Amino acid sequence: MKDLPKSTLGVDTDNDFETEYIVIPGKEKVVAKLKKLAGSADMIYLAPDPDREGEAIAAHLADELGNGSKSKKKRKEEAERIRRVSFNEITKRAVQEAFEHPRDIDENLVDAQQARRVLDRLVGYQVSPLLWDKVRRGLSAGRVQTVALRLIVEREREIKAFEKKEYWTIDAHLAAAKPPAFDARFLGKGEEKIEIPNGDEADKIRVALENADWLVRTVDRKERRRNATPPFTTSKLQQDSSRKLRFSVKRTMMIAQRLYEGVELGEEGSVGLITYMRTDSTRVSNEALAEVREFIKSQYGDPYLPESPNTYKEKKEAQAAHEAIRPTSAMRHPDQIKQYLKEDEYKVYKLIWQRFVASQITPAVFDQTTVDIDAKTASDAFWFRVTGSVQKFDGFLKVYKESKEGKDEEEEELEHKLPPLEPGQKLTLRALKPEQHFTEPPPRYNEASLVKELEERGIGRPSTYSAILSTIQERQYVQKLGGKFVPTEIGLVVTDLLVENFPDIFDVQYTARLEEELDEIEEGKEKWTDALAEFYKKFEKDLRYAQKHMENIMENIKRMEKPTDEKCELCGAPLVIKWGKHGSFYACSTYDKDDPNTCKFTKENPINLPDLDSADLQETSQEEYCENCGRVMVLKRGRFGQFMACTGYPDCKTTRRLDQGKKVPDIPLDELCPKCGRNMMIRHGRFGEFTSCSGYPECKYVKQNFIGVKCPQCEDGELVEKRARKGNTFYGCSNYPKCKFTSANRPIAEKCPSCGNAFLVEKTLKAGPVIACPNKECDYERLAAVEAAPVG
Repeated sequence: MKDLPKSTLGVDTDNDFETEYIVIPGKEKVVAKLKKLAGSADMIYLAPDPDREGEAIAAHLADELGNGSKSKKKRKEEAERIRRVSFNEITKRAVQEAFEHPRDIDENLVDAQQARRVLDRLVGYQVSPLLWDKVRRGLSAGRVQTVALRLIVEREREIKAFEKKEYWTIDAHLAAAKPPAFDARFLGKGEEKIEIPNGDEADKIRVALENADWLVRTVDRKERRRNATPPFTTSKLQQDSSRKLRFSVKRTMMIAQRLYEGVELGEEGSVGLITYMRTDSTRVSNEALAEVREFIKSQYGDPYLPESPNTYKEKKEAQAAHEAIRPTSAMRHPDQIKQYLKEDEYKVYKLIWQRFVASQITPAVFDQTTVDIDAKTASDAFWFRVTGSVQKFDGFLKVYKESKEGKDEEEEELEHKLPPLEPGQKLTLRALKPEQHFTEPPPRYNEASLVKELEERGIGRPSTYSAILSTIQERQYVQKLGGKFVPTEIGLVVTDLLVENFPDIFDVQYTARLEEELDEIEEGKEKWTDALAEFYKKFEKDLRYAQKHMENIMENIKRMEKPTDEKCELCGAPLVIKWGKHGSFYACSTYDKDDPNTCKFTKENPINLPDLDSADLQETSQEEYCENCGRVMVLKRGRFGQFMACTGYPDCKTTRRLDQGKKVPDIPLDELCPKCGRNMMIRHGRFGEFTSCSGYPECKYVKQNFIGVKCPQCEDGELVEKRARKGNTFYGCSNYPKCKFTSANRPIAEKCPSCGNAFLVEKTLKAGPVIACPNKECDYERLAAVEAAPVG
């Protein structure tokens, strides 16, 4: 409703950080209407979201709707007339209860939000101009987004610097008196664990083991209990939705917002289906606990209901007034309301419902067996081990199973089915399986793992994770490849400059400490202006240093062209590395902007194309989702060709041209242009792939896709496969516009045996491909010959 002005800093750093708030442009009519309604109202109730941001909105509204009197008596009367109500769920019961207990606006919450807003404004408005001056206009720095970017950059450099180390494993496939056979893994000799560094060592051990006697050394059996996970906090919902549903953080939060605000459930009307979705608390109200326990007992039985409700340890900074994300009624099973929900809403609601119900169910119970095995030779005793688990009681797993990053050891144990085994029992070796491995670098962050890292390091809060991830992508500091975050070259440059010149402000631990201070302001333990004064003292010092010492990348790039050993693919001259809007690129050293006849060859710098393994290249989702509302985008056709459009139209009018996606690099060919002799290139345009001269725009030759058939109309030109604006394929004469012959179906150089027409065409019908006569008065048609698939 109100914010700091965009045109100025809006913060007086010399006057105890006095702020200038204005009504957000475009909201004036809304505010005027509210003022008019408030003027005749006996009571005004303010009910924005139940968090810091919502409290600040309530405070701004109170300022606008009050009479602004300086009289103490009038101000007191105004405070009694304007009241704050808050609720964690939009249900009749919760809203009525909130109105029965209206309260004053919590100034501590307002101060905490104001402190965050001012911190972000000071950094953004005073550091960003430095980047414009030293690197490139349009860049921005953010207090928290830069730290998130730093984590991605440091991880990328860790990956680049990682040196693979070889190691081997040896599995023994063993059989006991009774089935099943099983695999045990080599651990060492005697009681000493040993790593196998190379193939030679693995081979020595393998040879020694071939004549060994295999005996069970020990069998350790124990019962293991696996407890349920707490109900969702914001970050855990984002992580689980990313791993299980392949939804982006932004999309998950958009869907959760709709579920919180309410969905039409037939005769019930609009019902808020979940509690407030921006929370770091795992607390659950007593009423919700009583209801879910009743549901568990009636649905699953007494064995699944713990004696008392499960409780979970709260994080130190968790906001006590909030609850975990849960369904507003555990009795509202996902399948009962599926007909009223969109597919993505159903998936997210089901995830939240399952996690909440499971959080109040008894633990799962497993029988775990660990078997140590000796392989005895004349001189050594080699040590092998296998661990297997058998689920004895499913407990909370009946309803929900948590997703995890990477390998799940518990799942691997469940896959190991063991026969009855006792100490001293003889085993039979069936096979030895040595296998080479290499240590792997830490994985690149995806959305789920980055949110987890931010949360664990105390950077940001539930309300900010989605914005952080969106901002670093929108600023083109990172790109998402195969669902993983990879820093762009401009992202690397900006990170290095900011970390070098602002060592305090963009330090991970200092950023986390600031978050703790904001929590202390909310609790009334610290004055917000004192926290800002301490911050600004460090910031001002760093800012002065940066203004004087920050490297001027822009000036250096203008003066510098880095020579390379690469040769120009057009003229053979050496290539140099230059700097452009999106980072560095290769260019011909003979280029002169004042001479239109010089070589203009360029190509992408491989530094901008990170090495991705096959796992990285598996996209997290085949579908594209609207960046504004989270619905699926679909391919449509318009006056100017194909484009992507949101399926939420007319509610959401988001569109994207196909050429707004990632640019596909041109591919140089050995083939020479028949007109000018330069190399041909495969290019990608609005209507797909085509081959043309690399000398464009001087040479505009485009290779035609001849199909080897003479034009039946002019009998001079050749027929060419072409692409229409709408994207469909058709066939026309190479002599166009002199000859205007076209055919929607592929012509074949064969006379019609029935009517004598000069050519036949190939059509694809439901029954399969056919050869037919294009003459409408002739009904000749035969099945097209289908080539047999090669054998072997």
